[in-house]
Amino acid sequence: MEEYYSYKKFDGYSTCFRQPKADSHCKYIHGYALEFHCHFKGRLDDNNWVLDFGGFKEFKEKMKYWFDHTLVIDKDDPIKNKAKELQSDGYVQLRIMNGVGCEKFAEFVAKLLQKHLLENTDGRVTVVRVECMENSNNKASYYPNENL
Repeated sequence: MEEYYSYKKFDGYSTCFRQPKADSHCKYIHGYALEFHCHFKGRLDDNNWVLDFGGFKEFKEKMKYWFDHTLVIDKDDPIKNKAKELQSDGYVQLRIMNGVGCEKFAEFVAKLLQKHLLENTDGRVTVVRVECMENSNNKASYYPNENL
């Protein structure tokens, strides 16, 4: 059976984070306008599409929740309680993840996206790769395995 490949970009997410264990300036809270480049494979539907590019409204809302004007910190970050105070005081929209940075963000989005695709394409389409870009110089990719 033939497989086709497709691509979708999600961008414009102003996200702040830090690497608490870094021995560099990355240990400080800093931010980027993140972009996610998502690659798919699958069989064509009745419209001869891998995906309906307009069918991501619900997924975009999830992306906005996690990455748009947010402070994302690692679940083990020592500043977690201070960050929670900032959120309680209305200064940040805090999101806590199991790991931060381009690599972990790409993995997180791949898993979130795969769940969306399973629900909306009955498993006809899968995620091949997700790239997270901080800027034109820095990006990381995540290639999900078959066990997503």
